[in-house]
This record gives sequence, structure tokens and C-alpha cells, in this order.
Amino acid sequence: MRLPLAMRARALVEQKGARAVLDSPRLRARFARKRSLPVDGQRLDPQLAALLGIDDLLGVSDLSRLVPSKARARMMGQVLACEAAPPGGVDTRALSIPCPAGDRPARLYVPRALTAPSPAILYLHGGGFVTCDLDTHDVLCRRLALGARARVVSLDYRLAPEHPYPAPVEDAVAAFRWLATKAASFGIDAARLAVAGDSAGGNLSANVARHTRDDARRPALQVLIYPAVDARRLQRSHALFGEGYFLTKTMLDWYYDHYGLVSRRLEPDFSPLLAEDVSRVAPALVYTAGFDPLRDEGAEYHERLVSSGVSSRLVCFDSLLHGFACITGVSKACLEATERMAHETGLALREGVRDSRIVEVGQGR
Repeated sequence: MRLPLAMRARALVEQKGARAVLDSPRLRARFARKRSLPVDGQRLDPQLAALLGIDDLLGVSDLSRLVPSKARARMMGQVLACEAAPPGGVDTRALSIPCPAGDRPARLYVPRALTAPSPAILYLHGGGFVTCDLDTHDVLCRRLALGARARVVSLDYRLAPEHPYPAPVEDAVAAFRWLATKAASFGIDAARLAVAGDSAGGNLSANVARHTRDDARRPALQVLIYPAVDARRLQRSHALFGEGYFLTKTMLDWYYDHYGLVSRRLEPDFSPLLAEDVSRVAPALVYTAGFDPLRDEGAEYHERLVSSGVSSRLVCFDSLLHGFACITGVSKACLEATERMAHETGLALREGVRDSRIVEVGQGR
């Protein structure tokens, strides 16, 4: 007896693997069909549409029924399945950075033949403050180091629920201040030290920029990649993309419930968009994705910065979705966007953020 279409499709993915399906134009089109219609005037990248079609069958992106330890293991598996192979030409070294509750592991990335002192980036990984670590973001940090021609220090900050809010914020701020004072010993030009992060790491980066704005050694740049900056989640993009695009409303609830008490979510360290004053912070590059529930809060934060006199540039990759910087192995558009962000970060560290009112929508090709 012939199996139903959904069961045959599931068997095909399980037999061949997601990448093999995505590499086949015929199979990719089959899985992308239901996800190819335009939403909010945007059309999803075909490879990502197929990836969503596969997830519609398998449901592996939903971590909400898992305890944090199992969620972290599954997230690592998803990154391994979707991320590109690590690029060569980068040397790494383990570090230990003093933070409020003790030393935290970190990893230094140095592109080969990069002279010292060089620009540098403190990188704060995403993962909803609950998942991800140095290894899930290893390829991204290598790509960032190469594209920016900069040293990168990736911090393994404390995670919730074992260490809830504000522990990750405290670690991020302490790590930046320590790195700024020790810059010369790592071949870093302290005057060209940036802070960057994706999703939850974008939240932490915005907090670092605000907490250190009056320091003698403040960030030269903040790079916010699809940042989570408003725990209220009232923006239109949350209604548009809160279901079916990996980072669902249910998953956001799960992350925030593990991260901190509802009674503290309007505090500026929890929701940087709600900070009373964001003036005098470092110039910013803000990157968002068109099919991301966090899209509009990232854009609003950019507008807050501009209205406060801060140089900020917003780029929305309108055919991509949340997490695109760690799924470069299954989508050419994700790889191109990530390489562009790395290049522009290096350019901004060398030449500054040139125009505070540029808003670009598109793939940047």
C-alpha cells in the first residue's frame, strides 16, 4: 500500500538528510512549495523555504518541551546539520576571562598574517540566554574574524536557568572591561575594540555599549545581529512571524521564562529598547531579517539610537529568517549576508559608521 505523501516526504528526509534534499532543485521545490508565498511584501529565500518545509514535518526546531540540557544538545545538533564547514586561515587559542562569579571560558580567533595591534571584536553568542556556547558559534566567529580582518574573542557567559538575569549581562560587561584593559597583551588596538552579538547576544551587546559609554575605554562599535531588545514583544513582526519561522512565540516564552522573572522584564538590562537614555553609546550596525519576529524591535532600537544622536546603520535582509548567521551551509543567501556583515564590521572599525540614517532593505547583493 502506498504511504501518504507526508509520510513519504518524512522518510525521504530521514533517509537522505536535510542537506541532500536542499541540494536537489526538484526536492527543494517540493518542500518549499507551501512556504514560498509572499508575506508582508517579502518572499522567503527558496532554500530557507524548503528548510521550513522540512521542519514542518519533523518539528525539530521546537525545544519548548525539553529541559535546558537536552535543548542545548539538540541546538548543537541543528547547528552542525545546517552550518557550513569552518573556513581555514584562522588560529584559535583558549582564554579565561574574570567575571563576577569566577573565570569564564573564552576563545580567541586570529586570522593568519594579521599584524598587531589590530581591530578586535568581543563576540557574545545568541541562544535565548539558555542555549548555545563557544562551539555553536565557532564557524560564525571564524567567518567574522576573516571578513573583518580583526581578532575576535568569543565569551562563554553564564546561561539561564542555572544563572538567570542579570548574570549574562554582568559577565558581558565585565568581559569587555577586562579585554579593553588587557588589549595590548592580545595584539588588540583598544581604540578599535567592538562588541557584537546575535539575538540574545545582540541584547547583551547593547547593554555593554550602554554600561560602558562613559568608560575611558568604551566600545568603538556595537554590532547587533537580529537583536532581542524588547521582552514586551508588541511589534507587528511578532504577530506576522510568531508561528512557523523557527523562533516562535512558544519558543520566545520558553527562553524568557527561563531567563528571568516577569516583574523584571521592563528593566533596561532586560529590554534595552526601554532604556530611558541611549545617548553617547558606541556607533551601531544593526542587522535584521525580514521573516523574524524580532525584526521590528531591532529597527525600533536603531531609530532610538539615531534619535539620540548615535550613528547607526540598519540593514534588513528581507528574504532571511532569525538565526541565518548560523545556517550558512544550507542557504547561499545566508552565507552572503553573513560575509557582508563581517566585511562591514571591519570597514566600520577602520572608517566609522558613515551615515546614521541609512536604512537598507534587501539582500545587499
